[in-house]
Amino acid sequence: MWVKDLLDVTGKELRSILSDVGVLVFFIIVPVLYPLLYAYLYGREVVREVPVVVVDECRSATSREFLRKCDATPDLRIISYCSDMEEARNLIHRHKAYGLIHIPSEFENTLVQGLQSTVNLYCDMSGLLYYKALLSGCTMVSLDMNRDIQMVRLSGLSDREKDVMTMPIENEYVTMFNPVNGFQAFLIPAILILVLQQTLILGVSMLAGTEAERRRSGQLILGHEYDNPITVLGGKALAYLLVYGFTATYVLCFVPWLFHMPQLWQLPTLVAFVVPFLLASIFFAICISFFVRDRESCFLLFVFVSVPLIFMSGISWPTSNMPAFWKVLAQFFPSTHGVNGFARINTSGALLQDVRMESLSLWILTGIYFMLSLFIYERMYRSDKMPGVEFVLAMRTHARKNLREMSRDIKSRLKK
Repeated sequence: MWVKDLLDVTGKELRSILSDVGVLVFFIIVPVLYPLLYAYLYGREVVREVPVVVVDECRSATSREFLRKCDATPDLRIISYCSDMEEARNLIHRHKAYGLIHIPSEFENTLVQGLQSTVNLYCDMSGLLYYKALLSGCTMVSLDMNRDIQMVRLSGLSDREKDVMTMPIENEYVTMFNPVNGFQAFLIPAILILVLQQTLILGVSMLAGTEAERRRSGQLILGHEYDNPITVLGGKALAYLLVYGFTATYVLCFVPWLFHMPQLWQLPTLVAFVVPFLLASIFFAICISFFVRDRESCFLLFVFVSVPLIFMSGISWPTSNMPAFWKVLAQFFPSTHGVNGFARINTSGALLQDVRMESLSLWILTGIYFMLSLFIYERMYRSDKMPGVEFVLAMRTHARKNLREMSRDIKSRLKK
């Protein structure tokens, strides 16, 4: 009988979800569209061909070679050679360019004297990716030209000896688990996990707000006809898990495949990790949904925390640089452990034992939020089952029905 009641509650909750357009938006439409939008925006991974302007006060063969090599890099594109700094600043202020390369007049003379010369870089810091492209492009060119200048000065040596003298330790830059060194591969997995948690919270909160409004109007809500509150809690959780089982498959598997992002996960590991994450998110959503008093208040309570949760997860800002308070607070959100675990499973090919701490934390949060949800459901169940409460609710419903009938009758008489 308990299993029958559990499945009965699950079926009723699924019908409530399918009949509520607002909940369908958060459970289906937003998880379908948001990952596509974010993956498309970061689809190019890195910023290429950043427009820059040049002020070459040296006008020498060496300065022209430096600028030619900068323009040949995939990071930069020289769009104008300005006569002075004021002209270059005007182009940057009008967003025609995002960087400025300034070569001083003494650039070549300093190199001829065997001294260290400088090249000045200025960047529009409203976008850090522009700064990264400008700095990396000019740095690689300067290192290449440094090597050439040293080889010219090492006269009387063989080519092999010059190679050893200019580069005693040979290095090769290899980006592990992120071949293009882009933002999509490391940021999108975090956003996918956060989309699952936040849409789940908003949808469950909207359902809870609907129930709160019905309770205030005297209507009986789901759960009054069952003898055990755990049946209602388990049935609702099972309904959400069934819906988000399909949603998580689409968000975590199909979207990365569609945009050719790294996918090194193994199916048993992914399933064993996503299940506790979904359970922790479901019971966490049920817990905080009790603070919702109407359908609209969930937007004010939960939407604004999405950006702080990204930072607290440690994926975009190192956890070691966070204050202790935020480190502790972040542990209470399933997304913190879900982001770190899924990023390692999806991008680095980690196995379940490699993310055992994140997985264990999710199971602990599942137990904590399940007990809290059950405690709150128990109190609500007892208050609604108190002697006379159901009678009062039924009388209020009957009185409202009579008032509506009387109102229709009066309006019809007035029309006559």
